[in-house]
Amino acid sequence: MTDSRAASTASASASPSTGSLRTGSFKTPAKSPWPALWALVIGFFMILVDTTIVSVANPAIKAALDPNTNNLDNVVWVTSAYLLTYAVPLLITGRLGDRFGPKNIYLTGLAIFTLASLACGLAPSLEVLIAARAVQGLGAALMTPQTMAVITRTFPPQNRGAAMGLWGATAGVATLVGPLAGGLLVDGLGWEWIFFINIPVGIIGFIAAVILVPQLPRTAHKFDILGVVLSAIGLFLIVFGLQEGEHYAWAAWIWAMVIAGVVVMGVFIWTQGRSTGEPLVPLDLFKDRNFSVANFAIAAVGFTVTSMALPQMFYLQLARGLTPTESALLLVPLAILSGVLAPFAGKLLDRTDPRFLLVPGLLLVGGSLGIYVALILNDAPIWMFLIPSALMGVGNAGMWGPLATTATRNLPPRQAGAGAGIYNTTRTVGSVIGSASIAAFMQARLEANLPGAADAGASFGGGALPPQVVGGFSQAMGQSLVLPIVVIGVGLIVVLFMRRPSMIRPHGAPRDAGAAQKAAQAAPAAAGE
Repeated sequence: MTDSRAASTASASASPSTGSLRTGSFKTPAKSPWPALWALVIGFFMILVDTTIVSVANPAIKAALDPNTNNLDNVVWVTSAYLLTYAVPLLITGRLGDRFGPKNIYLTGLAIFTLASLACGLAPSLEVLIAARAVQGLGAALMTPQTMAVITRTFPPQNRGAAMGLWGATAGVATLVGPLAGGLLVDGLGWEWIFFINIPVGIIGFIAAVILVPQLPRTAHKFDILGVVLSAIGLFLIVFGLQEGEHYAWAAWIWAMVIAGVVVMGVFIWTQGRSTGEPLVPLDLFKDRNFSVANFAIAAVGFTVTSMALPQMFYLQLARGLTPTESALLLVPLAILSGVLAPFAGKLLDRTDPRFLLVPGLLLVGGSLGIYVALILNDAPIWMFLIPSALMGVGNAGMWGPLATTATRNLPPRQAGAGAGIYNTTRTVGSVIGSASIAAFMQARLEANLPGAADAGASFGGGALPPQVVGGFSQAMGQSLVLPIVVIGVGLIVVLFMRRPSMIRPHGAPRDAGAAQKAAQAAPAAAGE
């Protein structure tokens, strides 16, 4: 009995203590955390599907609600409004999960998201659709940090790779289901049904979360109202300026708006560093190099994934005459390979340096985009677009889960919501800037490749392009993809500065688990002496 108690004590004393995670701060739940994670993944899946569905449906939405304008900026706001209201509240919604429980906040967000989907489908105009999408973004902002926070609070650090592997696999499957469902729904029932489909999924997800997700302990937090206001104003000014810059010919007031946004964000960061209470963004978290690097890299990934979809879909549907369903089918290799390989990548991440997965993953994503550019510029046969799709699927498996795991591995449970909120904010801000930047870049390349043919823009949402503008349009779309290639290249350089996690031993076993085992074995011998 004495030996058993000694072993138990020794094992407890060797609990995880990497980074800011202190002994005893993590407690493995009595029940398996996997059912709760599966329930939360339903809502996360719906958010991702909604984003990809809209990218496929953009031409149809423009044809239905905005057919008489000669630029792409208006319809892009269907995505950008969603991403803006998604990004701005994430910092505080993560804290709300800590304060009121991740389950309660998740259910609230899911209800808002589902009802807003109904409003999107019933929207009679582009303006109403954009407004409803903004409400959708708020619901998504409430939901997303809770999934990562539950993983951080219920899975021990050395086992989080497998959980994040499921998170990454969800993204992979969503990239398949979203475009395919979007294509089938747009072709068969109309663009409205890409939003109506969320309603039964939301109801199922709500019931599953009520039954399976536990009520985790709550932690008291003081909310940084000044930080919320400053971050919201700063992000809005930057994103709105970038989004509308091309439309207003980059007038002086647009530049003033962007610069003012940068200044406000600078003031926001300054106030966070000087806060004597509890800041919205605990800057101490950035002392962990891997957390900082992962946040920068996920912003680049968010930018790339969002910005690459628009020129691809416009090229395939307008220049090559594919239907939404046919263009979505070209993403099948991406989705299948990403979904199948992501769980394996997650398990491998628990045993190896994250750079061994991230570097080849980001390289494959950037390389596949380069192949897309070559295929578009050379008017290649459609079947050849399956090749970069497959390469990107492999790259995605080594990108999403490893970044999320690396960012959250050293987070203490008390800061799970804050860390998840920061990570998802940087990812979504990258997506917002990517959406805004690609719209401006596409418009600039269109004007460069089709001088004097601005009137052709009236047909961007109205079916096949006139033959005389197909060549210039294709060149513009291919050149537009250079922008996400450059950004993912920056992300690749950044991940090279990661450190090997201290809990990963050279042979792949968690360092703290090995220490606990040795201590447990040594305790009986010490007691016998």
